[in-house]
Amino acid sequence: MILGVPKEIKDHETRVGITPAGVKALSEQGHRVLMETQAGALSAFADKGYRLAGAEIVNEADVLWLRSQMIVKVKEPMPAEFRFFCEGLTFLTYFHLAPLLDLTDALLQCGMLKSAYETIADDTRRLPLLIPMSEVAGLMSVQVGAAYLQAGSGGRGVLLGGVPGVPPALVCILGGGVVGTNAARVALGMGACVTILDLSLNRLRTLDEICNGKVHTLASNSYNVAHATKEADLVIGGVLIPGLSAPKILTKKLVANMKRGAVTVDVVIDQGGCIETAKPTTHSDPVYEVNEVVHDYVSNMPAAVPNTSTLAMANATLPYVMKLAQLGVMGAIKADRAIRTGVNTCRGMLTCGAIALSQNRPWQIVEDLPLGKNLNHR
Repeated sequence: MILGVPKEIKDHETRVGITPAGVKALSEQGHRVLMETQAGALSAFADKGYRLAGAEIVNEADVLWLRSQMIVKVKEPMPAEFRFFCEGLTFLTYFHLAPLLDLTDALLQCGMLKSAYETIADDTRRLPLLIPMSEVAGLMSVQVGAAYLQAGSGGRGVLLGGVPGVPPALVCILGGGVVGTNAARVALGMGACVTILDLSLNRLRTLDEICNGKVHTLASNSYNVAHATKEADLVIGGVLIPGLSAPKILTKKLVANMKRGAVTVDVVIDQGGCIETAKPTTHSDPVYEVNEVVHDYVSNMPAAVPNTSTLAMANATLPYVMKLAQLGVMGAIKADRAIRTGVNTCRGMLTCGAIALSQNRPWQIVEDLPLGKNLNHR
Protein backbone atom coordinates (compact mmCIF):
# COMPACT_ATOMS: atom_id res chain seq x y z
CA MET A 1 0.00 0.00 0.00
CA ILE A 2 1.07 3.60 -0.56
CA LEU A 3 0.76 5.67 2.63
CA GLY A 4 0.98 9.46 2.63
CA VAL A 5 1.94 11.58 5.62
CA PRO A 6 1.24 15.28 4.98
CA LYS A 7 2.55 18.18 7.00
CA GLU A 8 -0.07 19.35 9.49
CA ILE A 9 -1.58 22.76 8.74
CA LYS A 10 -3.74 23.33 11.82
CA ASP A 11 -2.61 26.34 13.88
CA HIS A 12 0.67 25.42 15.59
CA GLU A 13 0.10 21.69 15.06
CA THR A 14 3.65 20.49 15.37
CA ARG A 15 3.16 16.72 15.60
CA VAL A 16 3.55 14.28 12.72
CA GLY A 17 1.60 11.13 11.86
CA ILE A 18 4.51 8.66 11.59
CA THR A 19 8.04 8.55 13.00
CA PRO A 20 11.10 7.26 11.11
CA ALA A 21 10.79 4.03 13.11
CA GLY A 22 7.27 3.60 11.76
CA VAL A 23 8.45 4.25 8.21
CA LYS A 24 11.12 1.58 8.58
CA ALA A 25 8.62 -0.96 9.91
CA LEU A 26 6.21 -0.28 7.03
CA SER A 27 8.98 -0.31 4.42
CA GLU A 28 10.22 -3.68 5.69
CA GLN A 29 6.71 -5.03 5.02
CA GLY A 30 6.88 -3.84 1.42
CA HIS A 31 4.76 -0.69 1.75
CA ARG A 32 5.66 2.72 0.35
CA VAL A 33 5.57 5.79 2.58
CA LEU A 34 5.40 9.28 1.11
CA MET A 35 6.39 12.05 3.53
CA GLU A 36 5.71 15.68 2.75
CA THR A 37 8.96 17.58 3.15
CA GLN A 38 9.49 18.99 6.66
CA ALA A 39 6.43 17.13 7.97
CA GLY A 40 8.33 15.97 11.03
CA ALA A 41 10.70 18.92 11.48
CA LEU A 42 8.84 20.54 14.39
CA SER A 43 8.76 17.18 16.19
CA ALA A 44 12.56 16.94 15.78
CA PHE A 45 12.36 14.34 12.97
CA ALA A 46 14.28 15.53 9.92
CA ASP A 47 13.66 14.54 6.29
CA LYS A 48 17.04 12.80 6.27
CA GLY A 49 15.93 10.39 8.99
CA TYR A 50 12.76 9.54 7.10
CA ARG A 51 14.68 9.06 3.86
CA LEU A 52 17.16 6.70 5.56
CA ALA A 53 14.22 4.74 6.98
CA GLY A 54 12.86 4.20 3.48
CA ALA A 55 10.42 7.08 2.89
CA GLU A 56 10.09 9.09 -0.29
CA ILE A 57 10.13 12.83 0.41
CA VAL A 58 7.50 14.74 -1.57
CA ASN A 59 7.74 18.51 -1.94
CA GLU A 60 4.09 19.30 -2.72
CA ALA A 61 1.05 18.36 -0.64
CA ASP A 62 -1.13 18.05 -3.77
CA VAL A 63 1.16 15.39 -5.20
CA LEU A 64 1.29 13.45 -1.93
CA TRP A 65 -2.50 13.35 -1.55
CA LEU A 66 -3.01 12.35 -5.19
CA ARG A 67 -0.54 9.45 -5.05
CA SER A 68 -1.58 8.04 -1.66
CA GLN A 69 -4.04 5.23 -0.94
CA MET A 70 -4.03 5.89 2.80
CA ILE A 71 -3.42 9.23 4.53
CA VAL A 72 -2.03 9.17 8.07
CA LYS A 73 -2.34 12.45 9.98
CA VAL A 74 -2.52 13.72 13.54
CA LYS A 75 -5.40 16.21 13.55
CA GLU A 76 -8.60 16.62 11.58
CA PRO A 77 -8.20 18.06 8.06
CA MET A 78 -8.63 21.79 7.67
CA PRO A 79 -11.03 23.25 5.03
CA ALA A 80 -8.09 23.86 2.68
CA GLU A 81 -7.58 20.08 2.57
CA PHE A 82 -11.20 19.17 1.78
CA ARG A 83 -10.43 19.43 -1.94
CA PHE A 84 -8.23 16.34 -1.65
CA PHE A 85 -11.08 14.13 -0.44
CA CYS A 86 -12.14 11.38 -2.84
CA GLU A 87 -13.71 7.95 -2.81
CA GLY A 88 -11.14 5.18 -2.52
CA LEU A 89 -8.92 7.12 -0.12
CA THR A 90 -8.59 5.84 3.45
CA PHE A 91 -7.93 8.41 6.15
CA LEU A 92 -6.56 7.86 9.68
CA THR A 93 -6.28 10.64 12.24
CA TYR A 94 -7.84 12.10 15.38
CA PHE A 95 -11.08 13.50 13.96
CA HIS A 96 -13.41 14.24 16.94
CA LEU A 97 -16.26 14.65 14.46
CA ALA A 98 -19.19 15.16 16.85
CA PRO A 99 -19.09 19.01 16.84
CA LEU A 100 -17.68 19.34 13.28
CA LEU A 101 -20.68 19.39 10.95
CA ASP A 102 -18.89 20.90 7.93
CA LEU A 103 -16.12 18.32 8.03
CA THR A 104 -18.67 15.51 8.40
CA ASP A 105 -20.56 16.83 5.37
CA ALA A 106 -17.35 16.90 3.30
CA LEU A 107 -16.44 13.33 4.26
CA LEU A 108 -19.91 12.00 3.50
CA GLN A 109 -20.13 13.77 0.16
CA CYS A 110 -16.93 12.17 -1.15
CA GLY A 111 -17.72 8.69 0.18
CA MET A 112 -14.27 8.34 1.75
CA LEU A 113 -13.52 5.79 4.47
CA LYS A 114 -12.39 7.58 7.59
CA SER A 115 -11.03 5.85 10.66
CA ALA A 116 -10.83 7.94 13.81
CA TYR A 117 -8.16 7.06 16.33
CA GLU A 118 -10.28 8.36 19.18
CA THR A 119 -13.11 5.85 18.63
CA ILE A 120 -11.00 2.70 18.23
CA ALA A 121 -11.91 0.61 21.28
CA ASP A 122 -10.25 -2.58 22.49
CA ASP A 123 -11.97 -5.61 24.03
CA THR A 124 -12.20 -3.87 27.41
CA ARG A 125 -13.88 -0.82 25.75
CA ARG A 126 -10.83 1.31 26.49
CA LEU A 127 -9.57 3.75 23.85
CA PRO A 128 -5.94 2.73 23.32
CA LEU A 129 -5.14 5.40 20.73
CA LEU A 130 -6.75 8.26 22.64
CA ILE A 131 -5.15 7.38 25.97
CA PRO A 132 -1.60 8.62 25.15
CA MET A 133 -2.84 12.07 24.09
CA SER A 134 -5.21 12.20 27.06
CA GLU A 135 -2.24 11.47 29.31
CA VAL A 136 -0.23 14.29 27.76
CA ALA A 137 -3.16 16.73 27.86
CA GLY A 138 -3.99 15.84 31.46
CA LEU A 139 -0.42 16.38 32.58
CA MET A 140 -0.17 19.65 30.66
CA SER A 141 -3.52 21.05 31.78
CA VAL A 142 -2.29 21.82 35.28
CA GLN A 143 0.97 23.35 34.02
CA VAL A 144 -1.00 25.60 31.70
CA GLY A 145 -3.55 26.45 34.37
CA ALA A 146 -0.83 27.31 36.88
CA ALA A 147 0.75 29.72 34.38
CA TYR A 148 -2.55 31.52 33.74
CA LEU A 149 -3.20 31.84 37.48
CA GLN A 150 -0.34 34.35 37.54
CA ALA A 151 -1.53 37.95 37.74
CA GLY A 152 0.34 38.96 34.59
CA SER A 153 -1.66 36.36 32.64
CA GLY A 154 -5.03 37.52 33.94
CA GLY A 155 -5.28 35.12 36.86
CA ARG A 156 -5.86 35.55 40.57
CA GLY A 157 -2.16 35.71 41.38
CA VAL A 158 -2.25 32.40 43.22
CA LEU A 159 0.72 30.00 43.52
CA LEU A 160 -0.54 26.47 43.05
CA GLY A 161 1.38 25.00 45.98
CA GLY A 162 1.17 27.98 48.34
CA VAL A 163 3.98 28.60 50.86
CA PRO A 164 4.27 28.02 54.62
CA GLY A 165 1.55 30.08 56.25
CA VAL A 166 -0.36 30.55 52.98
CA PRO A 167 -2.79 27.87 51.74
CA PRO A 168 -2.32 26.18 48.35
CA ALA A 169 -4.60 26.74 45.39
CA LEU A 170 -7.81 24.72 45.08
CA VAL A 171 -7.91 22.59 41.93
CA CYS A 172 -11.20 21.05 40.82
CA ILE A 173 -11.08 18.26 38.22
CA LEU A 174 -14.27 17.28 36.41
CA GLY A 175 -13.97 13.62 35.43
CA GLY A 176 -11.77 10.91 36.89
CA GLY A 177 -10.65 9.23 33.67
CA VAL A 178 -7.24 9.36 32.02
CA VAL A 179 -7.20 13.17 31.81
CA GLY A 180 -8.38 13.62 35.39
CA THR A 181 -5.98 11.07 36.84
CA ASN A 182 -2.95 12.63 35.18
CA ALA A 183 -4.06 16.16 36.03
CA ALA A 184 -4.39 15.10 39.66
CA ARG A 185 -0.86 13.66 39.65
CA VAL A 186 0.65 16.96 38.53
CA ALA A 187 -1.55 19.13 40.77
CA LEU A 188 -0.68 17.04 43.82
CA GLY A 189 2.99 17.10 42.87
CA MET A 190 2.84 20.90 42.75
CA GLY A 191 1.31 21.00 46.22
CA ALA A 192 -2.26 21.97 45.34
CA CYS A 193 -5.40 20.91 47.15
CA VAL A 194 -7.21 18.66 44.65
CA THR A 195 -10.85 17.61 44.31
CA ILE A 196 -12.00 15.15 41.64
CA LEU A 197 -15.65 14.64 40.68
CA ASP A 198 -16.92 11.60 38.81
CA LEU A 199 -20.21 9.76 38.35
CA SER A 200 -18.66 6.36 39.13
CA LEU A 201 -18.18 5.63 42.81
CA ASN A 202 -15.94 2.71 41.90
CA ARG A 203 -13.71 5.07 39.93
CA LEU A 204 -13.58 7.45 42.89
CA ARG A 205 -12.52 4.55 45.14
CA THR A 206 -9.77 3.67 42.67
CA LEU A 207 -8.57 7.29 42.53
CA ASP A 208 -8.51 7.45 46.32
CA GLU A 209 -6.25 4.36 46.33
CA ILE A 210 -4.04 5.60 43.48
CA CYS A 211 -3.51 8.96 45.18
CA ASN A 212 -3.07 7.43 48.66
CA GLY A 213 -6.00 9.40 50.02
CA LYS A 214 -4.42 12.75 49.13
CA VAL A 215 -7.26 13.86 46.82
CA HIS A 216 -10.78 14.79 47.81
CA THR A 217 -13.30 12.74 45.85
CA LEU A 218 -16.89 13.79 45.24
CA ALA A 219 -19.81 12.14 43.49
CA SER A 220 -20.62 14.24 40.46
CA ASN A 221 -24.01 15.91 40.83
CA SER A 222 -25.23 19.45 40.32
CA TYR A 223 -24.86 20.39 43.99
CA ASN A 224 -21.30 19.12 44.35
CA VAL A 225 -20.21 20.59 41.00
CA ALA A 226 -21.61 24.00 41.98
CA HIS A 227 -19.91 24.00 45.39
CA ALA A 228 -16.52 22.68 44.22
CA THR A 229 -16.19 25.00 41.23
CA LYS A 230 -17.30 28.07 43.19
CA GLU A 231 -14.38 27.58 45.58
CA ALA A 232 -11.83 26.53 42.96
CA ASP A 233 -8.91 28.55 41.67
CA LEU A 234 -8.39 26.18 38.74
CA VAL A 235 -10.98 23.93 37.07
CA ILE A 236 -9.90 21.17 34.67
CA GLY A 237 -12.58 19.76 32.34
CA GLY A 238 -12.01 16.12 31.45
CA VAL A 239 -15.44 14.52 30.93
CA LEU A 240 -15.56 12.52 27.68
CA ILE A 241 -18.13 10.13 26.23
CA PRO A 242 -16.51 8.38 23.22
CA GLY A 243 -17.83 9.76 19.94
CA LEU A 244 -20.46 11.98 21.54
CA SER A 245 -20.36 15.70 22.14
CA ALA A 246 -19.15 16.25 25.69
CA PRO A 247 -21.89 16.89 28.28
CA LYS A 248 -21.97 20.42 29.71
CA ILE A 249 -21.04 19.85 33.34
CA LEU A 250 -20.03 23.40 34.24
CA THR A 251 -22.87 25.72 33.11
CA LYS A 252 -22.73 29.42 32.27
CA LYS A 253 -24.40 30.16 35.58
CA LEU A 254 -21.76 28.22 37.50
CA VAL A 255 -18.95 29.96 35.60
CA ALA A 256 -20.50 33.30 36.62
CA ASN A 257 -20.31 32.17 40.27
CA MET A 258 -16.60 31.34 40.13
CA LYS A 259 -13.89 33.53 41.67
CA ARG A 260 -12.69 36.48 39.59
CA GLY A 261 -9.38 35.51 38.03
CA ALA A 262 -9.99 31.77 38.38
CA VAL A 263 -8.85 29.64 35.43
CA THR A 264 -10.64 26.92 33.47
CA VAL A 265 -8.87 24.49 31.11
CA ASP A 266 -11.25 22.29 29.08
CA VAL A 267 -9.23 19.35 27.79
CA VAL A 268 -12.20 17.80 25.93
CA ILE A 269 -12.77 20.87 23.76
CA ASP A 270 -12.20 18.64 20.69
CA GLN A 271 -15.55 17.04 21.54
CA GLY A 272 -17.26 20.37 22.16
CA GLY A 273 -16.07 20.87 25.74
CA CYS A 274 -17.69 19.99 29.07
CA ILE A 275 -17.85 23.65 30.13
CA GLU A 276 -20.77 25.57 28.64
CA THR A 277 -18.77 28.73 27.98
CA ALA A 278 -16.17 26.75 26.02
CA LYS A 279 -15.13 27.56 22.48
CA PRO A 280 -12.00 26.21 20.74
CA THR A 281 -8.90 28.37 20.83
CA THR A 282 -5.47 28.05 19.24
CA HIS A 283 -1.86 28.17 20.34
CA SER A 284 -1.65 31.57 18.63
CA ASP A 285 -4.59 32.97 20.62
CA PRO A 286 -5.13 30.57 23.52
CA VAL A 287 -7.29 32.37 26.10
CA TYR A 288 -10.33 34.57 26.55
CA GLU A 289 -12.39 35.65 29.55
CA VAL A 290 -16.02 35.15 30.50
CA ASN A 291 -17.20 36.84 33.72
CA GLU A 292 -13.53 37.57 34.48
CA VAL A 293 -12.79 33.84 34.49
CA VAL A 294 -9.83 32.88 32.28
CA HIS A 295 -10.66 30.22 29.66
CA ASP A 296 -7.88 28.19 28.00
CA TYR A 297 -9.35 25.80 25.41
CA VAL A 298 -6.60 25.02 22.91
CA SER A 299 -7.93 22.12 20.86
CA ASN A 300 -4.52 20.56 20.15
CA MET A 301 -2.76 21.08 23.47
CA PRO A 302 -0.28 18.16 23.09
CA ALA A 303 1.23 19.96 20.07
CA ALA A 304 3.07 22.17 22.57
CA VAL A 305 5.34 19.18 23.32
CA PRO A 306 5.49 17.57 19.87
CA ASN A 307 8.45 15.25 20.28
CA THR A 308 6.99 13.59 23.37
CA SER A 309 3.46 13.60 21.92
CA THR A 310 4.45 12.19 18.53
CA LEU A 311 6.43 9.35 20.07
CA ALA A 312 3.63 8.52 22.52
CA MET A 313 1.05 8.62 19.73
CA ALA A 314 3.12 6.52 17.33
CA ASN A 315 3.71 3.83 19.95
CA ALA A 316 -0.06 3.33 20.08
CA THR A 317 -1.14 3.96 16.48
CA LEU A 318 1.53 2.15 14.45
CA PRO A 319 0.19 -1.40 15.05
CA TYR A 320 -3.19 -0.34 13.64
CA VAL A 321 -1.62 1.44 10.68
CA MET A 322 0.44 -1.68 10.01
CA LYS A 323 -2.60 -3.96 10.14
CA LEU A 324 -4.62 -1.75 7.77
CA ALA A 325 -1.71 -1.61 5.34
CA GLN A 326 -0.99 -5.34 5.54
CA LEU A 327 -4.55 -6.70 5.36
CA GLY A 328 -6.11 -3.93 3.31
CA VAL A 329 -9.07 -1.98 4.60
CA MET A 330 -11.67 -4.67 3.95
CA GLY A 331 -9.51 -7.40 5.46
CA ALA A 332 -8.66 -5.32 8.52
CA ILE A 333 -12.29 -4.39 9.14
CA LYS A 334 -13.28 -8.07 8.98
CA ALA A 335 -10.36 -9.29 11.09
CA ASP A 336 -10.19 -6.69 13.85
CA ARG A 337 -13.16 -5.55 15.94
CA ALA A 338 -11.20 -2.57 17.27
CA ILE A 339 -10.57 -1.30 13.75
CA ARG A 340 -14.27 -1.68 12.97
CA THR A 341 -15.12 0.57 15.91
CA GLY A 342 -12.80 3.21 14.50
CA VAL A 343 -14.55 3.52 11.13
CA ASN A 344 -16.71 6.65 11.33
CA THR A 345 -17.64 7.24 7.68
CA CYS A 346 -17.69 4.93 4.67
CA ARG A 347 -19.39 4.97 1.27
CA GLY A 348 -21.22 8.19 2.10
CA MET A 349 -22.69 6.95 5.37
CA LEU A 350 -21.94 7.58 9.02
CA THR A 351 -20.91 4.33 10.70
CA CYS A 352 -20.55 5.57 14.28
CA GLY A 353 -23.74 5.70 16.34
CA ALA A 354 -22.39 8.22 18.85
CA ILE A 355 -21.52 10.76 16.15
CA ALA A 356 -24.88 10.17 14.45
CA LEU A 357 -26.64 10.83 17.75
CA SER A 358 -24.67 14.04 18.35
CA GLN A 359 -25.43 15.33 14.83
CA ASN A 360 -28.95 13.87 14.49
CA ARG A 361 -28.05 11.94 11.32
CA PRO A 362 -28.82 8.41 10.11
CA TRP A 363 -26.13 5.76 10.33
CA GLN A 364 -25.34 2.13 9.53
CA ILE A 365 -22.90 -0.34 11.00
CA VAL A 366 -19.91 -0.64 8.70
CA GLU A 367 -20.38 -4.38 8.13
CA ASP A 368 -23.72 -3.67 6.42
CA LEU A 369 -22.21 -1.41 3.76
CA PRO A 370 -21.12 -2.63 0.30
CA LEU A 371 -17.41 -2.12 0.95
CA GLY A 372 -16.07 -3.85 -2.15
CA LYS A 373 -12.69 -5.45 -2.60
CA ASN A 374 -10.95 -2.36 -3.95
CA LEU A 375 -11.79 0.01 -1.12
CA ASN A 376 -8.24 1.25 -0.73
CA HIS A 377 -7.27 1.42 -4.40
CA ARG A 378 -7.76 4.56 -6.47
